[in-house]
Amino acid sequence: MSQRTTDSQAQASPPDGDGKYMTILEHLEELRRRIFFGAVFVVVGLAVGAYFGKRIIGFLNEPALRMVPNFHPTFIEPMEFIMTYFRVSLLAGAVIGMPMLIYQILMFVSPGLTRQEKRWVWGTVLGASCLFLLGCAFAYWVALPPALRFLLSFGSDVATPQIRIGSYIDFVTRLIFWTGVCFETPLVVMYLSRFRILSWRTLLRRWREAVVAAFALAAIVTPTIDPVTQSLVAGPIVVLYFLGVFLAWLVEPRTQPQPAPERPSPA
Repeated sequence: MSQRTTDSQAQASPPDGDGKYMTILEHLEELRRRIFFGAVFVVVGLAVGAYFGKRIIGFLNEPALRMVPNFHPTFIEPMEFIMTYFRVSLLAGAVIGMPMLIYQILMFVSPGLTRQEKRWVWGTVLGASCLFLLGCAFAYWVALPPALRFLLSFGSDVATPQIRIGSYIDFVTRLIFWTGVCFETPLVVMYLSRFRILSWRTLLRRWREAVVAAFALAAIVTPTIDPVTQSLVAGPIVVLYFLGVFLAWLVEPRTQPQPAPERPSPA
């Protein structure tokens, strides 16, 4: 067999026989299919959220009721409560559909993964879903009460708070959702090391920048100027960052990738 034939076969088959080469059109078709399946589960979750919408709104109102016993939000526009109801349903759809969304994202990039890395898909889906739910629970039970205590009590001796339902639900849902997203930090850090983008040593050396970034992210996630609330959100992100560094140390490849052999020059 000639050298040219051997080279063409090496190009046609991925290294270790694990990956899969796809054309641009095949990638686009695969992306369309993954988006469709992910959207189906989000729509199903949205329908479930719409069915239990009033109960979910009551559940989201409970932290404010504990701060202000006579808390009763109002709406001043005809469409305000309907839009709020839809926002709550969409949040429920995102929470319910999150595992499938993560799974579809991982399956879309799976043709470029090795056989060993493909085994991590289900573990990553489970871990990412648990971390997201943990972040949502942390925002609701830990971060939200002091934020509401500060916002609803500040100036209450001068003015009585009359909170719009749309403004309140927007504040609560943004805090819950984005805190859940921030709790995905360990997996992001772990895969940065796994795919040789940054080593765990580099990530550990940059812990100061990570702390600053955590507080900056907390300032964006928590739309209050209360430093206590921002610290409550930034603190777990810093802890999760170091957890991600530990996971990066566990999964970082111990051997450097071998360079591709040079082709002999044609005679």
